[in-house]
Amino acid sequence: MIREVLDTNQKAFQLNMDLAKYGTFAEIGAGQEVARNFFRVSGAAGTVAKTISAYDMTFSDAIYGPAGRYVSRQRLQTMLDYEFALLLERLQARRGAETCFFVFADTVTARSFSRPDDAHGWLGVQFQTRPGGAPSQVVIHVRMLDHENVQEQEALGAIGVNLIYGVFYHHQNPEWLIASLVDSLTASRIEVDLIQFSGPAFSTVDNRLMNLQLVHQNLTTAVMFTPDGGVAQASEILHNKSLVIERGSFRPVNLLNLDMLERARVQFIEEEKLENEPVVELMEITMRNLLSTGAIDHSDFLARVDLLGALGRNVMISNYSRFYPLSAYLARNGRGRIGIAMGIPTLIEIFNEKYYSDLEGGILESFGRLFKNAVKLYIHPLRETSGELITANTLRVAPHLQHLYAHLLENNHLAFIKGFNESLLKIHSQDVLAMIQAGQPDWEAQVPAPVVNLIKERGYFGFKNQLKNE
Repeated sequence: MIREVLDTNQKAFQLNMDLAKYGTFAEIGAGQEVARNFFRVSGAAGTVAKTISAYDMTFSDAIYGPAGRYVSRQRLQTMLDYEFALLLERLQARRGAETCFFVFADTVTARSFSRPDDAHGWLGVQFQTRPGGAPSQVVIHVRMLDHENVQEQEALGAIGVNLIYGVFYHHQNPEWLIASLVDSLTASRIEVDLIQFSGPAFSTVDNRLMNLQLVHQNLTTAVMFTPDGGVAQASEILHNKSLVIERGSFRPVNLLNLDMLERARVQFIEEEKLENEPVVELMEITMRNLLSTGAIDHSDFLARVDLLGALGRNVMISNYSRFYPLSAYLARNGRGRIGIAMGIPTLIEIFNEKYYSDLEGGILESFGRLFKNAVKLYIHPLRETSGELITANTLRVAPHLQHLYAHLLENNHLAFIKGFNESLLKIHSQDVLAMIQAGQPDWEAQVPAPVVNLIKERGYFGFKNQLKNE
């Protein structure tokens, strides 16, 4: 089937004409931009029970209780719960038998004279799929990318209407719901970097797969998962924190991966004098890696996230093939110092000029963008088959790039990881995976014990299939 794409006015009018849908609009931070669309197309009396904008913090606290951060997921949830309970209290007896009630809420910080920086917000809908039914919910986090306040307001109004329309008419197809969020918009105007489904309408939905869709459908550049499998907006994990990140396939995560990150973390904390400050660890998988076989294998993706979560790791999925946009993303959401752990093969790739042919300044521009955000690369050594140990201090790059490489070393942009476990240098991810799939037990000594147990218990990466074949 092909999804019918309607514009904002068409969606608002269709909802107004659907007398079974009735609800409250609570909007804080950028005007009543979503409700305005329903009033503008006429027939709003069929949809709008109440609109409210409690801008003043004293008024907002009097209604919803005090908040540590007003533009937050927690504040949005309080608004949704309060307004939905009030809606039922006042209208259930009179029209609950034939009405699917809903509450739309948002809490937003938009561009203004006093705040010209990043504009973002939380939006959500709590709704019934049948009269008298238990409510379900969809929550999203957005970044508004327009350069003018009035354009941001228009974009917010459009995505709010899209969200309300989507939960009612696409809730049985969450991927359609996600795609519909940017109807009448473009990726240059608004970014959706988190979505969370809950309630009976979404009992079979895995939020990790839905957030993967945000990256796959180009609604955002990166999403994050907490160790317990929850979805998180980047600033919820990184806000005002320094971090160490390692990119890899983690298929599966092995002891070399963990040693690289741990040695980099210890060195990073010592060199940056962060002993008394929180430091976040991230394991990043790129979409290019997930799409290496041509299509995303959802079970394979979930296996990797599960295994990293079992080790207590935060996971990031991104579409950053290059490191300088990654550093910009992390700096925007964290605002602390950044350490990136990588092996020699990755460092060699970074010095391959073919990846920067689209940049006017070429490789020099790419390094300028990478290191401007308080970034330092921690380089794990490589043991060649010949037995030679290659480190950041002994690596030889192309002759015309040697002075650039020396400059990065001398100015402490690159560091040789110290204290690494020599015995782990023989581990290679592709070899571990091949042994799992071939039923060879030697792989068990090359991955952490919790990972061994989960692979066996859940049959990840073909392990169970191999047992069945025997």
